[in-house]
Amino acid sequence: MFRLELAGISKQYPAVKANDSVSLQVRPGAIHAVLGENGAGKSTLLKIVYGAVKPDSGSIRWNGEPVTISSPATARALGIRMVYQHFSLFDRLSVAQNVWLGQDQKVSLDAIIAKIEQVAHAYGLPIDPLRPIHALSVGERQRVEIIRALITDPQLLILDEPTSVLTPQAIETLFDTLRELARRGCSILYVSHKLDEIRTLCDQCTVLRGGRVTGEVDPRRETDASLSRLMIGAEPPRASPRVTTPGPETLTVRGLSLAPREIHGIALSQIGFSVRTGEILGVAGVSGNGQQALVAALSGEDPRVAAQTILFEGQDLANQSPAARRQAGIHSVPEQRLGHGAVPTLSLAQNTLLTRRESVSSAGWISYRKVQALAQQILDRFQVKAAGPAAAAQSLSGGNLQKFIVGREISANPRALIISQPTWGVDVGAAALIRAELMRLRDAGCAILVVSEDLEELFEISDRMVVMAQGRLSPPVRTSELSVEQIGQWMSGLWEGADRAAA
Repeated sequence: MFRLELAGISKQYPAVKANDSVSLQVRPGAIHAVLGENGAGKSTLLKIVYGAVKPDSGSIRWNGEPVTISSPATARALGIRMVYQHFSLFDRLSVAQNVWLGQDQKVSLDAIIAKIEQVAHAYGLPIDPLRPIHALSVGERQRVEIIRALITDPQLLILDEPTSVLTPQAIETLFDTLRELARRGCSILYVSHKLDEIRTLCDQCTVLRGGRVTGEVDPRRETDASLSRLMIGAEPPRASPRVTTPGPETLTVRGLSLAPREIHGIALSQIGFSVRTGEILGVAGVSGNGQQALVAALSGEDPRVAAQTILFEGQDLANQSPAARRQAGIHSVPEQRLGHGAVPTLSLAQNTLLTRRESVSSAGWISYRKVQALAQQILDRFQVKAAGPAAAAQSLSGGNLQKFIVGREISANPRALIISQPTWGVDVGAAALIRAELMRLRDAGCAILVVSEDLEELFEISDRMVVMAQGRLSPPVRTSELSVEQIGQWMSGLWEGADRAAA
């Protein structure tokens, strides 16, 4: 008997058929991957299982019995829990209060706090139950979602890109947890674009392309190349490493210290580095160690920067607004897409106006013809799957929205680019495209700062790397001289005495 059976599931949206007669079966205790490129229909399928989306046709059986999952409450009553790629948390409530909302209200808040601490410790997912959600980084919010799911001992756990902002150590801990859950009989539906993760963790895999099933395989017997061919019809190109000769310093930070803006935030302490023309400087580190604060200071979102601590081509950026910095040639991509990188309810064309003003005359008139044309150029160049420039940002899959936001900034041809989590939640083909575009921009003379929790990504594209831990920054080192093991040590702040800083 199967834990979950889907037969002929279809879902049509106005512009796309997200699922086209999809069938799959999940055994008790199985870790079953759902693999596909951005826009392949994975998230829609998972939302149907969780009751958040109603299918147009098809049937669902749960533990051998036909069921209609009409809402997430119905799914939870059956024993199904889901961790979304885009978090469903209330910003102004604490971690404990968010977890409490999904539980039996007869259980006290104090009991929930104790349970959170117990689960967080057992599964290696540290979090302060009393911290407000708005003070957490993306990685920390993901921990909250995972803990909220694990706290109920589910029969089926659905995970949508759970490791996208976790460190290698945290990923291994999570995998150990998932294997233990599976050993106890919990079934797991696992979505990830990281093919090595799927081959390491999962024992079944359903591959989707264009809303249809293209393969049912045992990923342990597949290669990254064979899975890529099933998913996107080809093997993704890999960037060719090359020796670069950077130019003069473009973006310079000297003695940057900032108190946290939130009571539980991380203070920046004597941050200093430089990014040169034609160079990519990678910033590694466990999520929540001050990366957000650093990006906010560099982009102008945090106006408290002291004079002469951030310089662009020798000019002091203190008191310069984000708009003024963009006008000077500094663009940035935040780690949060919806609500920060894009306004969900606005069209893609309208979202270009957030950071691109070529379509606005000196008198303030907007040329919507130019706005539409710019949006279409971004869609075409970065292979964004959308209904067109008029599509709302929230209608795109997470990976396609990421490609659009990254494309909006890269296509501006900035002189300096600050980008956080550039390939979070995108498929292998899209990740390769984004990384290639970043290196092309670097080769054109742009100074690029990349903040990422994906070490493979940083090793692939960075010329030099630094590590951030507890608001402090390690010395910069040429990527060719670093190892994953050394980066792991430095993530704990253990770089005192390091003397290999690159000139």
